[in-house]
Amino acid sequence: IPFGEIVVGSPGSGKSTYAYGKHQLFTALSRPISIVNLDPANDSLPYPCAIDISSFITLKEVMDIHGLGPNGAMLYCIEYLDENYDWLEERLRELGPEVYVVFDLPGQVELSTNHESLKRIIQKLTKSGFRLAAIHLCDSLDVTDASKYTSVLILLLRATLHLELPHINVLATIGVVTQYGDLGHYQQIMEHISDASLKQNSPDYCTAAQDLPYLDHALYSSLPRFAGLNKAI
Repeated sequence: IPFGEIVVGSPGSGKSTYAYGKHQLFTALSRPISIVNLDPANDSLPYPCAIDISSFITLKEVMDIHGLGPNGAMLYCIEYLDENYDWLEERLRELGPEVYVVFDLPGQVELSTNHESLKRIIQKLTKSGFRLAAIHLCDSLDVTDASKYTSVLILLLRATLHLELPHINVLATIGVVTQYGDLGHYQQIMEHISDASLKQNSPDYCTAAQDLPYLDHALYSSLPRFAGLNKAI
């Protein structure tokens, strides 16, 4: 039974970098791994690619032929792959059942939140025997502001419900978060988590980052006119 993961996230969140890191880890452990690039706009892959959608369809040719913009062309490419799933299925079969497969997806948010083509592709993969999990990468910049953080939480929830896979949310680019200047909301949360009184076996430790009353207060401080909406969310 093949296992694998679907790597999703907004543009620039580090999906390809993550996939390359996963390849390096598995290679160091002498475990078989293959990376499948399903982003037809990604023409500079940092990792060895076992299957590349660009050999089947590219964003540029769709834009040129159909006169679509980048976003519309991307949706067209994934819809086309869904309709011609046998192309992907044949190449996955050639990898063998023992290999771990990482699917590197495009950064269009709607693909993982409300568009049906990616969901159907995942369902076909599952039906063929794949055991998959979704890895959702988020830019650390999005947690430095309470409103952005709340938006990200809603986005992650929507993706979890839509893809219907075990879901792991990953905060990417965390190593450069201090370069963003005043961290405000993020800094207060991290200080709360690192408080000496919070033990790792305490429920407070696990829920500190999801302190909803604190988020409501932080949102009210910056956006008082939307207090009712924020509280409802």
